[in-house]
Formats: sequence, structure tokens, C-alpha cells
Amino acid sequence: MKTSEDNAYFSNMKLAVKKIGTLTGHSGAVYSLSEGPREKGANSSHFFSGSSDKFLALWNLETLQAEKFVAQFPSIVYAICNIPQKNILLVGTSAGSIHVLDLEKKKELKILQHHTSSIFDLNYSAETNCFYSAGGDGNFSICSLDTLSLIKIKKICAEKVRSIDINYKNSEIAIASGDCNIRIFDLNSLEEKKIFHAHTLSANCVRYSPDGSILLSGGRDAHLNFWDAKHYTLIKSIPAHNFAIYDIVYAPDKKLFATASRDKTIKIWDASTLELLIRINKENYDGHVNSVNKLLWSKYNNYLISSGDDRSIMVWEVCL
Repeated sequence: MKTSEDNAYFSNMKLAVKKIGTLTGHSGAVYSLSEGPREKGANSSHFFSGSSDKFLALWNLETLQAEKFVAQFPSIVYAICNIPQKNILLVGTSAGSIHVLDLEKKKELKILQHHTSSIFDLNYSAETNCFYSAGGDGNFSICSLDTLSLIKIKKICAEKVRSIDINYKNSEIAIASGDCNIRIFDLNSLEEKKIFHAHTLSANCVRYSPDGSILLSGGRDAHLNFWDAKHYTLIKSIPAHNFAIYDIVYAPDKKLFATASRDKTIKIWDASTLELLIRINKENYDGHVNSVNKLLWSKYNNYLISSGDDRSIMVWEVCL
């Protein structure tokens, strides 16, 4: 049954969504997506995906086909982070290992084993020349992009550390974890600046708005929360989905953002008004039939890419 929020698109007619294609090939749930290698002078038409089948794949958005580049790992691939400045790709697995791949030479440079449980998120900062990992062991680690060695590892909590995002406006890094809290650290000193209770169940994902003024968080409680990124006071809380929210991404033009959920849907929101514009599901748009785990909003043709437990990757054209 459609709610009044779900009907917002039909009343406002602000948005049009078209499914471009479904990419198949993984034999397990697809947990991770990341931008692919950047072509000179152009937005990348490629992206990576990682799956419970332990494979990493490279896809071409022009042809909607998989490229010949494929890598297999000993464990489930939960997180991917492409670092174009260094031409390396980080791959985090369920075994707690981070595999560092040289994309030019197409070989593995190093395996880092700083965590004892799954790597749920990877992020990096060209400003600090570091990359960051969130572990199921409750640890948050910081490594050098030059030496690929550990700089520091911090015990965050007894629960899983789920998500990492960086705000360059305030030089802060936000970390969401299974103890329902969000922690804010100084990006340079890594000193903890604030901790606050964000959700009634696990805080699953965090995403700063492009201008750095708002922190969005999604939880296992299915709520989408908006926080003032100056004092981290709650601006608004929306029961956005029926089940856990797993990812939040902004569109390249910053006018929209999307959420992905275990309830099998993708929802697209107005970034200015925080209003729901459209709900993408199986019934209305031939969407996912199981949990939607990850989103990537590519600059290439403004394509929104989604992946899920149904082993498929879907490409969506979103037009205002």
C-alpha cells in the first residue's frame, strides 16, 4: 500500500526514474560498490562491485557489461574504496583483511590484517594522506597512503563499527556503530570531539551533506536522522523505511540523495526540503526483490547504481 509520502512524486511530478539495466554475474549477495578507474578528462564510466561470492568485478556503464578485470579473495567482499590519486583499490573482507591492489599493474601490493572481524567500510582522505577502516571487531584503524602501514587503531566500542564519512568543512570524521552511537573525531588529531546517541538500534550509516552543514544517519531502527553538523543537535527524524537503512548517497549535482534499505526499496529525497520524491521497488519499477545493500551515484550520465541480496546490480537513470 502506498503512503502519502510514496505519492509525493505523483503529486509534485518533480522526478523521473528509468531502469537502464540489470547487471548479473555475481552468485552471491552484492555488498559493495565503488567508482572505477577514471578516464583522462572524463567521468568514470566504470565501477567495481564486491560480493559474498568472494569476487570483485569491474563493470562498464556504457556497455552495461562486465570487463575482463576480475579478482577473487579468500573471504566475502564487504567494502571497496578506489583511491584514484594513488591508482590503488582497497578491498575489505569478512576475515578482517584489507587487500591493496595496484590498478595499473593489476596485482596485489599488500594484505593488511589489523582487524579480527569483517571490514564494513573503507574511506580515505587526500588531505591527511590516510585511509580509514571500520571493523566488526569494534575497531577503527588509520593507515598511511604512502607506506600502506598502520598509523593507529582505536577501540570504538564492543559492537560493530559500521560506517565512516569525512567533513572537510569542519575537518571532522564521523563514525557510526552498532552501539547506536555516532562519534565525531578531529580529522587531523583523531581526538574524540563528541559522542551522541543517534538511533534506538544500530547506527548503520553516516553521510555528510556536500556543503558539510548536515550529517545524515541511517539506522537499524529504519529512521533517517538529520543532525546539525556544527553542534550535532537533531534537526529532523523520519521513519523513512520499514526495515534497516544500509546506505545513503548524494547525487553529483547535490540536489538529491538516495537511501537503501533491507525493506527492498530505494528512496530518493529532495536535498533541500528533505521531502521524499520517489520510492523504487519491485512492483512499480522492477526493482530489487531482496535487501538493497549499497548505492553508488555515478557522475557518468547521473546513473544511480544499486546492489542487493538478490545478487543483482541495477542501473537507474534519474532526471529532474
